[in-house]
Amino acid sequence: MIDGRHWDWETGQKKIPMADWRDRFGWVEEPYASQDGEKVAAIVNTGEETFNVCVNGDTWETDFDKIWHLRFLSDGCLAALVSEQGEWTVAIDGTSWENMFGYVWNPLYSRNSGSVAVAAQQDMRYCMVLDGKPWDETYANMTYFTLSDCGTKTAGAVQVVAADSGEIHKFKQGTFTAALQGKAWDTTFVNVWNLTISPDGEHLAAEVRQSLYDYTIAVDGLTWDRTYTCVWEPVFHPKKNHVVAPVRVGGHWMLAQDGEPLWDRSFVQLWHQMFSPDGDRIAAVVAPKYGRWTVAIDGLPWKRSFRDMVTDVVFSPNGKQVGALAKEGRNWYVVTDGTPWSNTFDMAWQPVFSPDGEHVAAKIEKNGKFSVALNDQLGSYMCDAAWDPVFSPEGDKILLRFIEDGTYYRRVVPVGEFAR
Repeated sequence: MIDGRHWDWETGQKKIPMADWRDRFGWVEEPYASQDGEKVAAIVNTGEETFNVCVNGDTWETDFDKIWHLRFLSDGCLAALVSEQGEWTVAIDGTSWENMFGYVWNPLYSRNSGSVAVAAQQDMRYCMVLDGKPWDETYANMTYFTLSDCGTKTAGAVQVVAADSGEIHKFKQGTFTAALQGKAWDTTFVNVWNLTISPDGEHLAAEVRQSLYDYTIAVDGLTWDRTYTCVWEPVFHPKKNHVVAPVRVGGHWMLAQDGEPLWDRSFVQLWHQMFSPDGDRIAAVVAPKYGRWTVAIDGLPWKRSFRDMVTDVVFSPNGKQVGALAKEGRNWYVVTDGTPWSNTFDMAWQPVFSPDGEHVAAKIEKNGKFSVALNDQLGSYMCDAAWDPVFSPEGDKILLRFIEDGTYYRRVVPVGEFAR
C-alpha cells in the first residue's frame, strides 16, 4: 500500500535529464520510476561483461556480471536480481544479500513493507528466500510461489514424495503438497496450484487435485468437504479466516466460501474474485454467457458486457466503486461501475481511484504514445513513457510521472486543472 502522506505535493514540475545516459553507457535498459516520482532508474551496461544501475544519473558503487528485474519497492528502495561470479542473489540499493545461490527468480514484493522474496535453487534443491534468509527446509521441486501481504511469510507448492517419470502410480497417489515458511503440510495431493496466505500470515490456502478428476480447496492442509470438476485460485477474507474460491459444478462456475455456495447464481466462467478493503463486498470477472465478459458485484453482474475480455478489476479505497479494463476488437475501455468511458485506447492500465472514490485515472496508450486520462478526459501531453498516476492523500491533486524527449518529468497537478 502506497503511503504518500510525506511526499512533496506542491504543485509544479521537476526534471531529470536522461539523454546523456546513452552516451555514458554501452546501452540503457527499460527505465523505472519510484512511487513518489523523485527517482528514475535503469539497468545500464558499463563494460564488456559488467552492468550497473543508474539512479537519477548516479550509478551504484558496485558493478555486477548480470542484473535483472529492476523494481522500486513500496518503501522507496530499489531492488534487482544480480549475479556475481556465477552466483545469484538480490541487491537492495546496490547492497547484495549476504547469501548467494545457484539461481534466484520470481521476485515478489510486499505491498505493505519493503520486503522482497525470491525462489532460489542451490545444488538442485529449491526453497524461498525472504529478505536474504532462506527456508531451513529445501525441496526437490517447487512452484507457485507467494508472499503474504504483510511481507513476513512465504509459501510454495513443493514435491515431498520422490517419483521417477515412469512411476505413474506414485503420481496418482500424490507427490505434492504446500509449504508455509518451509514447513510442508502432512497431506499430499496429485497437484497443488495457486496459493494464497491470510492477511495475518498465519494460514495458507491452495487449489488442490485429490485424484485425476477431483479438485477442491485446501486450507492449512485440510480440504473442503466437497470436491469439484475444477477450481480457481482462493482468496482470504481481509478481516476473517473465511476462504472464497470459484468452483465448477454441473458445467457452470459458482463462488464458494469455506466449501458452501456464496452467491445464488452461476456463470459460464467466474474468476479473479476480490474483496473490498473492508471485506463487505466481493467482485469477480464473470461470463454471463459464452463469449461475453463483465464484472459481478456480490453476485450481480454489470448490465454492460464485453466481447474479448475484462481484466484488472479494482475497488476504490473506500470500497464503494469498482473499476476495470475491458477489450473489444482493438479498443480498450476504462470501465467504472459498469459504465465505459467514451474514450477508447490502444492500451490501458488498471484504473486508479482517489481516496474518496470521486475521481478515477489510468495510464493509457494511443497512437504509439503514452499519457494519463482522468475522469474520461485525456491529459494535455502525450509522451514516450509513463507510469500509473497517484492521487494525493486528500484526492485533490494527481502525481504524473513520464519521459519525453530524453527527460524524465515529475509533475503535480490539481485535479481541477488536469486537462489544461
